[in-house]
Amino acid sequence: MSRILRSPKALVGAALIVLILLAALLAPWAAPHDPLAIDPAVGMLPPASGYWLGTDFFGRDVLSRMMWGARPSLLIGFSSVAIGCLVGSMLGVLAGYFKGWVDMLVMRPIDMLLSFPIVILALAMVAALGPSLFNLILTISLLFVPRFARVVRAETLALRELDYVEAARASGHTPWAIIRRHLLPNATAQIIVTCTVFLADAILIEAGLSFLGVGVTPPEPSWGNMLAEGRSNILGAPWLMTFPGLMLTCTLVGFNLLGDALRDILDPRLHGGRP
Repeated sequence: MSRILRSPKALVGAALIVLILLAALLAPWAAPHDPLAIDPAVGMLPPASGYWLGTDFFGRDVLSRMMWGARPSLLIGFSSVAIGCLVGSMLGVLAGYFKGWVDMLVMRPIDMLLSFPIVILALAMVAALGPSLFNLILTISLLFVPRFARVVRAETLALRELDYVEAARASGHTPWAIIRRHLLPNATAQIIVTCTVFLADAILIEAGLSFLGVGVTPPEPSWGNMLAEGRSNILGAPWLMTFPGLMLTCTLVGFNLLGDALRDILDPRLHGGRP
């Protein structure tokens, strides 16, 4: 914690993330207008005192829609990364520890999934499952399972050769006890850093799918579909894309700054510890 408090990158990243989380959590009470309320009389108003970030073609408040749009983006991001981390980490540690045929059985399907471009695979899966919140979480989770598995497998291959793992194996500990007591706890730092980086990726994928019309279904607000709605009038009403884009950018920068700082803070080799 002391290293985190001394890291400017960690503090800036955490501050951005906390602000976005507060905007999402407090949206039902802090949003100045109903994000779904249509009022053509105030359509396409530029930012002003009554509507701080302006309105869209239907007269909906951009600020309110941005705050409410943070909720599905963050929910999908956190849920998909949590599921992908849980499943992928277990597959990766099994493949890395047992090697041999177990490694072959686990990693060959994962290599096949990693060979596809992530956006093309996401589009195909959402098109097959249909656009819904649950299907988005399931799709993005499956995209991150092979990526977590690859990272954790590499970490496990390095850890299993260390002296304390050899000592535990010589002492008669079962493979499951070694995985539970030694490998997973010592891979936690790498998993945490990977989660922060993949959180930014998950939110960006959700925004991209919503932008393409296969993510969060309008009129429910999402940063991606707000960008899609504003692109047709980017010169006449630039605020429709500028503010959701800035919100998305701040979120991605926050997670990447925090992940980069945690990578340096949690690496024992940078602080005189044992690798």
